[in-house]
Amino acid sequence: MKLLAPGPFFDVLADRGTGTTVHLSRPLDIADDGRTTYDIPDLAHLVSQAAGWLEGLGVAPGDRVAVIKPNHWDYVLLACAAARIGAVPALISDRLPAETLQVLLKRLDAAALVTTSATLAAARGEETDLTAFTRRTLTLDAPAPGAVPLADVRGHRTPPPRPRPDDLTLAIMHTSGTTGVPKLVRHSARTLIHRIAAAETRRLPLVSTRRDDTVAQAASYAHGRGLAWTISVFWLAPRAAVILDGYGPRLAEPVLRAHPPTVLEATPSAFVRWQPLAASPDNPFHDVRLYINTYDAVHPPTVRTFLTATRRRLPLWVQVWGQSETGPLTFRCLTRRSVRATGERHPTTRDLGRSVPGTALRVVDPATLQPVGRARPGLVQARTRTLCAGYVSEPERMRAKLSGPWFTTGDLGLITRSGRLLLLDREVDAIPDGSCVEIEDVIHDRLPEVVEAVVLGRASGLPQPVLVTRDGTLDIGAWRQAVTDLPPLGEPTVLPLDQLPLTATGKVRRQELRDRLLDGAPPYGTGRWT
Repeated sequence: MKLLAPGPFFDVLADRGTGTTVHLSRPLDIADDGRTTYDIPDLAHLVSQAAGWLEGLGVAPGDRVAVIKPNHWDYVLLACAAARIGAVPALISDRLPAETLQVLLKRLDAAALVTTSATLAAARGEETDLTAFTRRTLTLDAPAPGAVPLADVRGHRTPPPRPRPDDLTLAIMHTSGTTGVPKLVRHSARTLIHRIAAAETRRLPLVSTRRDDTVAQAASYAHGRGLAWTISVFWLAPRAAVILDGYGPRLAEPVLRAHPPTVLEATPSAFVRWQPLAASPDNPFHDVRLYINTYDAVHPPTVRTFLTATRRRLPLWVQVWGQSETGPLTFRCLTRRSVRATGERHPTTRDLGRSVPGTALRVVDPATLQPVGRARPGLVQARTRTLCAGYVSEPERMRAKLSGPWFTTGDLGLITRSGRLLLLDREVDAIPDGSCVEIEDVIHDRLPEVVEAVVLGRASGLPQPVLVTRDGTLDIGAWRQAVTDLPPLGEPTVLPLDQLPLTATGKVRRQELRDRLLDGAPPYGTGRWT
């Protein structure tokens, strides 16, 4: 049976008798009953209700509906509701600065904004009225100036599904925004559902969701992965799905203990935050057979800790690298043996493996865009059938990243002689001698007290290391020993975690950090492909 787009998705699952039970870390923002457990018919009813709210608000087929709210899985359910009436959901994280939200809403020109009164109040505190950039605003939690409260549209009749053609824009999501204002990426049902999500519904040994699995997810649901993950995982009908709305260990631990996962997918930031929990003898990861990390590569000690935490004899870690524009581009399976060596100068997790089926990668000279030979560094380009339809209100930016059928990722790397991708850096974050992300891996591996390591490249002067440690202190002697064989670095700056500017997926906003700590010193890279 052909994989369906999100609009009628939960209705079809209910008709098939899918028995998946969903357990949430907290109640949904779109529900008023305080529940944290749902079955599939419940979710189908909730999506159809929300579709009625949007139609009651005046949303019509083809309209764009912006969603900006606290992180939770109801981002995905609201996307399904909008798609059900033929509208186009645009999912935007409320973790972005108000000034950035204003820019994105202007680009989007949405017919409606779905948000919360608290989100609007936070933006007003930064002198931004989000309701001014859309025709209608719906608040989910309480009344707010310039907005329609949810009570005013509850009970509106459930409209029949109005699916959009497969090649029209199905959903809009934004990139991480580590180097500035995020881009708004347009995906169609053909790319996001029938190619990206559908590829994950093939039942493959070891790496696919099984019917007896309890699958857990911790992510930013405003990003495209949330929607693709929902479609692919629920189609495979696991026994249970555990959905976490944040990365804090205190939030995650009781939920994971109550519903021990057998498959766990999370952002690298979540895994890092949970690392002390995984290192404890009585950890909640004892039954995990498969770990999956997306969005970014992960540090070796993190992989090592979680593979050790499970009691499974042969657990597997799948590392997936890709971008919002392309979906997954490479994958690699890691085992306990893969990450057994500690403190190495060239950690193994920078090897991202081979390209996914249907995708080709090449490395080109950044100046000429001509391919370079294997084992030579350059700019990574991808040719893939899952490439997005473009950027909202920035067509020239998309054109600048295309070389015929090749999409420029903005990452530096090299293709090894065996055909694997070795990731070096974002081009804008590069340093003259070495790789920032590799140095960060080495620091994490050699200094267990480090929670987050960031190396900021700059056009002149030594790269600046910025560290977050578990107790807020750093042993300088241990630091010097750890970096003795690394390229020259400046003296480290130690910050508390709450002073590190992070994206919704937990990535560091490097440009913002550079502006703050280095007085806006320009980077070594050009930033041409960000």
